[in-house]
Amino acid sequence: MEASKQQHLPAAPERVIIPFIEGDGVGREIMPVCRRVVDHAVAKAYGGKRSLDWTEALAGEKAFNATGNRLPEETMNMFREYPVGIKGPLTTPVGGGVRSLNVALRQTLDLYVCLRPVRWFRGVDSPLKEPQKVNMVVFRENTEDIYAGIEWQQGTPEARKFLQFLTGEMGVTKIRFPETSSFGVKPVSIEGTERLVRAAIKYALKNQLPGVTLVHKGNIMKFTEGGFKNWGYALAEREFARETAEGKLVIKDVIADAFLQNTLLTPEKYSVIATLNLNGDYISDQLAAMVGGIGIAPGANINYESGHAVFEATHGTAPDIAGKNTANPSSLLLSAAMMLEYMGWNQAAALITNAMEKAFIKGEATHDLARFMPKGKSLGTVQFGDKIMNEMD
Repeated sequence: MEASKQQHLPAAPERVIIPFIEGDGVGREIMPVCRRVVDHAVAKAYGGKRSLDWTEALAGEKAFNATGNRLPEETMNMFREYPVGIKGPLTTPVGGGVRSLNVALRQTLDLYVCLRPVRWFRGVDSPLKEPQKVNMVVFRENTEDIYAGIEWQQGTPEARKFLQFLTGEMGVTKIRFPETSSFGVKPVSIEGTERLVRAAIKYALKNQLPGVTLVHKGNIMKFTEGGFKNWGYALAEREFARETAEGKLVIKDVIADAFLQNTLLTPEKYSVIATLNLNGDYISDQLAAMVGGIGIAPGANINYESGHAVFEATHGTAPDIAGKNTANPSSLLLSAAMMLEYMGWNQAAALITNAMEKAFIKGEATHDLARFMPKGKSLGTVQFGDKIMNEMD
């Protein structure tokens, strides 16, 4: 599947400015390798007639050291001006501290689709007997749900005020330990649901896939996740009635926990998934594990109306292995291939993905993958990039 085909992006010019965020931790190692491999693929595919102009945008630790700000306004302006960009992993503190920079980018640019294609590459070890049956694209809503960041910490004046509102104004009596509770709000809107489901349906139709599965927990959260399900069905009935009647589109839904079980038992039954933010986080990581791990899971954050898209490594900063030349650049490389597809540069994208699969079939990969391959040969980060370029040639 060409998971990043975009419906409305105009044809890319022959020279494209690509803002990039190097990232924290292993980002400093995998981004240079990614850029080299992508430049090689573009040069080989188009004989010098097309090229990328990489322009660094500061974020994370590098930005903080240079400017005192982890996400400078100059960086946001750069991504506003140039619609297509790419980023390495950024640190997200647990508990207190700064909010997620990844979430800030998505919300500020209104990148409402988190697009996560999942497929198996031959040669990669998988816990499944038949990993080739896993071939899905997850459309994860990217701006609402609990990731909206509306929450108050236990013991703060804000938490006490919110508790007073719940109990005094709204008549809530089901908070088991009210005085020691933190609180969060989960917004889910009709508009947010509809644009996500619409994008998923258009993708399924364009790629002649059988349909879209709405994954939710509406049996418990009846007005938020249940609303997502109902609004998704209503959108399909209103805007895609002809395609449904002609059998070109099937819309179905499944409870999130059942879906996680079903993907292990019968993954071939699913192709395009539309789901909410938190569910999408769980689902995309489980599916990635089923085909070899998050190290080979690409991702993108897209606004199909404005055309803005930021492609990204889906894993973390891995500080324990940073600077050791052992990090796997595959997630970022595959995300870069998605970026090229999004721009319509499909030939260059195919060179990258095909070269990676050739290397995996030969058992040549970074250590996280090679250690599980029969006769696997572990390569360093830089050496794996060289291997991919050699396979293109």
